Amino acid sequence: MEVSLIRYTPEPELTVAAAARLCYSPDQVDELLEGLTLTKARKLINQLRQMGHLSPFEHASFTFGIAGVSRALSHQLVRHRIASYSQQSQRYVAFSNLEVVVPPTIAAKPEAQDKFDAAIAAIAEAYQSLLELVPAEDARYVLPNACKTNLVMTMNARSLLNFFTLRCCTRAQWEIRELAWRMLDLVSEVAPSLFADAGPNCWKDIGCQEGAMTCGDPPSRIR
Repeated sequence: MEVSLIRYTPEPELTVAAAARLCYSPDQVDELLEGLTLTKARKLINQLRQMGHLSPFEHASFTFGIAGVSRALSHQLVRHRIASYSQQSQRYVAFSNLEVVVPPTIAAKPEAQDKFDAAIAAIAEAYQSLLELVPAEDARYVLPNACKTNLVMTMNARSLLNFFTLRCCTRAQWEIRELAWRMLDLVSEVAPSLFADAGPNCWKDIGCQEGAMTCGDPPSRIR
């Protein structure tokens, strides 16, 4: 898996603070940034988080390049609807080499790995044969969830906070959980005050919301 932060709103913390200032100040739009230092912006953002006033967070967006993840992950990812996605197409791209993601539980057991490899080899052979008979958009119907894919994803800061709450949780599937932690590390570097309390609910006052399905083992803040 490769994850990079390829673009983001310039000075995201100042942007969010300026938007929030409009809500509570008589200043005109062209005055919102006057005297607004990063220190003042971060103080205001901390207040917004404590108040639960998160709509100003939507004015800061972050675009990620994500490579080498499975189609299984991408199917989970698009359930986060307040986001924009561009994904490598299996309709227009024909794959001469079928690259796949192997789950750790399979890789840890030689018998499971052998069965997995045999299944993928059979699928790859069938796919290549179908490419000679039908368009790639139809041959792709035999491809598995394990297929590697690449995508570009853009989310605003508020949506990211929700994403981190759900996907940094220990109960999230291993692959999307790894993606979430990597994304959190990247955005925390460029906008620390926006993501100061980002992470699973067990890190927050609200506590775990999984009920009887709780893992009982919160992830460490230092991973």
